[in-house]
Amino acid sequence: MKANGHGGDVYAASRELHRGLNRLIDFSASINPLGPSPAAWRAITKSPHLLQHYPDPTCWALRNVLASRWRRPPDHIVVGNGSSELIYALPQALDLHHLLVIGPTFSEYANAMTRCGGRVTMILAERQQNYSPPLAEALRLLKGVGSNSPRRERIDGVILCNPNSPTGQGCEADAVMRVVSAAERHRLWMIVDETFAEFYESGSILLRAAASRRVIVLRSLTKFYGLPGLRVGYAVTHDHVSRQLRQQLPPWSVNAVAQIAAVAALQDDGHARNTLSFVTKERSRFTRLLAELPGCVVYPSVANFIFMELPVGCHAKKVAAMLRKDGLLIRDCSRISGLHPRSIRVAVTSMQQNDRLVKALSRVLMHQ
Repeated sequence: MKANGHGGDVYAASRELHRGLNRLIDFSASINPLGPSPAAWRAITKSPHLLQHYPDPTCWALRNVLASRWRRPPDHIVVGNGSSELIYALPQALDLHHLLVIGPTFSEYANAMTRCGGRVTMILAERQQNYSPPLAEALRLLKGVGSNSPRRERIDGVILCNPNSPTGQGCEADAVMRVVSAAERHRLWMIVDETFAEFYESGSILLRAAASRRVIVLRSLTKFYGLPGLRVGYAVTHDHVSRQLRQQLPPWSVNAVAQIAAVAALQDDGHARNTLSFVTKERSRFTRLLAELPGCVVYPSVANFIFMELPVGCHAKKVAAMLRKDGLLIRDCSRISGLHPRSIRVAVTSMQQNDRLVKALSRVLMHQ
């Protein structure tokens, strides 16, 4: 399986280009273009006293806010240092040996399994079908799952990113629940990463899967809530699973400022509405502008980023390097298993910044 890097490493770009962070525009990480909630900023500035204490190791206030939102007991919520910490804790918490990954998707699912000595089988979406996640193929594969095969050969878990990163495709909740039901029939774990679900709530199974005892839903405050620097993510699952998951986490992994900011952000419904309204409109406009670039293929997205392919004769790595020289950072997706060497992903940012990228990309493509 091919490895791939992440977006968002503005620090490396700053050192390489000798530019301050304020002279870079990061399209490689898909963060709320409106920034964090003003309520989160206020909570941070009013809480300097928290720096004198250890953070609450149970994240009690945050878990209660999340429990109320998702109509679950607080014991069903596990908070981590970003959803990535939880992804790396899950294989050992669930005793996973062989994970079915529905891709092309986020590389850390496979990396987490590799780190604990596990195995990964990946099924890949088809380019001809706009990279729509192959749930039907997953269902067919799960029908053949048997208990007679050796433990390492037998699939014991499935993971789906919905909406999917980096392709931006979303699956309706009914379709996801069919995979959940199939996994449960075979006593498999079902992990659904809903990191971008706030942009596409019709695809979320968080409320619908409350009775499913082998489902883990991951969420993050990085993307929609604009708090990547504070690192807050959470899992929603039944208490017997949450206990196992907590045992894999180090103490105090979520700092005090992150906890207080997350509570405030989750309670700011006005900022959430403004975010969804802006991203929906600007994504449509940005998609149209990118699709007008000669030779580019732009795929539909339900998230706050756009996945596209550059014209024939271009390579994503080279184009990303040329844009980088101008301080414009995009996500090179050419090394992700199942994607084309011309594949890139760009975040939906402000109108002015998006226009700047379109102009710069047009100029770069003219010289390819």
